[in-house]
Amino acid sequence: MSLEVRKLVSEINIKCDGDVFHEMIRYEPHHISRICSDKIQNVDIHEGEVGTIGSIKSWKLIHDGKEIMAKEVIEEIDDEKKLIKKKVIEGDLLEYYKSFYVTMHVETKGENNLVTWIMEYEKKNANVPDPHTLMELCINVTKDIETHHLK
Repeated sequence: MSLEVRKLVSEINIKCDGDVFHEMIRYEPHHISRICSDKIQNVDIHEGEVGTIGSIKSWKLIHDGKEIMAKEVIEEIDDEKKLIKKKVIEGDLLEYYKSFYVTMHVETKGENNLVTWIMEYEKKNANVPDPHTLMELCINVTKDIETHHLK
């Protein structure tokens, strides 16, 4: 039995500069672990140059009260759309999902900046939950980055 690829989408308006937010996610992931150390423990670069297609990094996250690891590769970057798409290639998530992609993009319209997080995933079986708590983590990290930049 094959389970279909599912999609979870969440949007959040931020008051800080959308370009700054995109650039931090792309070029300064190590700063994110300092801004929200209660959620992101560590970010390590394994291969390639930070913020480039094909670069590989691993994240140590606190998810549902446990430390988990996710190693990802950047598959797509669109500076015009402020979009980054990453594929999880190793780690705890792949115990539950056959495939897992995370896309983040920022729409800027004057003072309004809309951050959209998209998770595309294929469950290993029907008992695996949808990654709502992981999406919540992404939204909370977004809020922490916003608060940091508004200080």
